[in-house]
Amino acid sequence: MTSKEKKRRTVTVLLIIVGILILIPLYMAIVIAIKQPSEMTNDIAGALSLPHKWSLSNFAEAIKITDFWHAASNSLIITVVSSIACVLVSSMVSFAIARNMTRKKIYKFFYYYLVSAMFVPFSMLMLPLVKQMAFFHLDNKIGVIFLYIVFNMSINTLLYVGYLKNILQSLEEAAYIDGYNTWQVFTYIIFPMLKPMHATVAILTTLAAWNDVLLPLVMLSGGDGRDNTLPLTQMVFQSQFGTNYNLAFASYILSLLPILIFYLIAQKQIINDVTNGAIKG
Repeated sequence: MTSKEKKRRTVTVLLIIVGILILIPLYMAIVIAIKQPSEMTNDIAGALSLPHKWSLSNFAEAIKITDFWHAASNSLIITVVSSIACVLVSSMVSFAIARNMTRKKIYKFFYYYLVSAMFVPFSMLMLPLVKQMAFFHLDNKIGVIFLYIVFNMSINTLLYVGYLKNILQSLEEAAYIDGYNTWQVFTYIIFPMLKPMHATVAILTTLAAWNDVLLPLVMLSGGDGRDNTLPLTQMVFQSQFGTNYNLAFASYILSLLPILIFYLIAQKQIINDVTNGAIKG
């Protein structure tokens, strides 16, 4: 056996081990969710064993107790609007920076200013930010969407500017000669050419916004609960029903299913676009 084959076999074994380590908790969550409390035991064998009678009653009860559809609709609205807004705002800002940063130093300053924000932890801004948003009466879904746009601006600008540097400016110059203004050049020429990066930004924003719990926690927890997102609802639910593992795991799986289905549908696009964006950048 050659050294290359040994390395390939070692990598394969490691991937199998990692896959098993990932699948075991998922398997346990599903099995516990479809079991009845009377079937639960304290040993690992009992947790891994299949239920005597399969039932979806835990899911139905979890949907009712957590007001699942309302929380899911809040998460869906925040995620979709944030993703679309991030694509529109970040692409316009990045276009202005990419086409002017070599000629005007102020645009280069803006670029480094935005990118450097990635290194500022959210915990440093959390308390003053909450007070500021409450002062402007934005401690609601609109405020959360606005902050997702702001916080994602750094990484999105880095991605878009890197991609725009590889687009020939001769196309834009030809459009200007034909009488296009800057807004028309961006709308009809540049924006369609950024489709791979649009997909990358939209997918990354969707995954981050749907799974985020910290920002909705500090922004929405002071309200009446009508704007609670799905992760925030799950956290509140866990504190109330943490000892009822069957009901708790059923609610976790319900929260996981939408984004899991999204990922399974978009996994090819995710891999292709992220790779394409990395190469272009």
